[in-house]
Amino acid sequence: MSGDPARFLNAFAQALAAMALYRDGHPARERALDVAYQQIQDLQSDTARPLFTFLGDEVVFGRLPLRELKAWDWGKRLAQAGIQRLEFEDAVSREDFEGFLEEVLARLTLSAISTDARQMRRSSIRFGAVGLKGETELTSEPLPTATISFSLGEEVDTLHWMQREVLTTGAIPLAEAEAVVRSLAVAMHGGRQVMMPLLQLKEFDQYTTTHSMNVAVLSMALAEFLGLSATDVRTFGIAGLLHDIGKIKIPLDILTKPGKLTDEERALMNEHPVAGARMLLEVEEDLDLAVIVAYEHHIMINGGGYPVLRYARECHQASKLVHVCDVYDALRTRRPYREAWSFEKTLGYLQERSGLEFDPELCGGFIRMMKQWEGQVAILPDVSAPVGAPMPPRAATPEQPGV
Repeated sequence: MSGDPARFLNAFAQALAAMALYRDGHPARERALDVAYQQIQDLQSDTARPLFTFLGDEVVFGRLPLRELKAWDWGKRLAQAGIQRLEFEDAVSREDFEGFLEEVLARLTLSAISTDARQMRRSSIRFGAVGLKGETELTSEPLPTATISFSLGEEVDTLHWMQREVLTTGAIPLAEAEAVVRSLAVAMHGGRQVMMPLLQLKEFDQYTTTHSMNVAVLSMALAEFLGLSATDVRTFGIAGLLHDIGKIKIPLDILTKPGKLTDEERALMNEHPVAGARMLLEVEEDLDLAVIVAYEHHIMINGGGYPVLRYARECHQASKLVHVCDVYDALRTRRPYREAWSFEKTLGYLQERSGLEFDPELCGGFIRMMKQWEGQVAILPDVSAPVGAPMPPRAATPEQPGV
């Protein structure tokens, strides 16, 4: 019989409910356990190592969102109990499966459970919170640094397609943008620690795509590091992914120019926040936060940057968060007019500009995150673009080195 991930999760939830209602050995409890166990066996006959991730109101199987389980109540309950990730590594015995359900139920009901018994019986099932302390296997193995088993090539291709659609039709494919961010969220939680899969630029004319993906990842990582909700994390990810959408209308020869920009070219470049906000405003879907971030992400807290505000006001928290991530990735990336900055030099610049260009709290949080999670950065090649040749240097303006 073919396995179905949604069918298994529903049987899994019914087994937990039966275990909460009936004593050990009760026929109703045993029937529910039998059904759920059969479902995981069927699922493992198709998928050797089934992996589930519970992200806010969404359930992801491997890298595939289970749309039929969107807003599945048990997903939220499991996540709140510290079970955001569930993986079946090998063939599961009936005894292991029941012991696993007992511990899940204990977590859900805040009941005590014997640590010794837990160590003895669970060997092939991992579960726990995703994040820096998301270690789920009860072994003494050291936590690994960031690794990732895929290239994000599909996500890059999707973003390329989205940008072409915006350029040719004026429409923002929001469903595809959400799918890319959802996939990035799964990639970030693909192991026992949070990781940041950042793309390495190969071809200068692909900068906007690579940069947008990286800013989305960094924005989501910082939002999570600061303790924002899963929904906010992904909303900030959408805003980060679309923050530079206005650049698609800037001629490529200006975006990749190796020499100093003329005053006219600089003025055109500086129009991209307004242009991006206008594009997003024309979309019927709710993109209010992305509109704000697209417009504000180059405005400094001291009033500098662009566009110039007629009346001084404070920018949205998301704009200030994306601004830090935007400048970090820009400085860490090789550009037509300069080499990439080192990790230490880039963090030094952020620290120096904290309180002037960047919000001190968000900038400080970003620096702490990068120092703490440096080992979780996974640098991936942009497999969709060929290697580009180096270009001669161009002097960057000191006020906006990340443009």
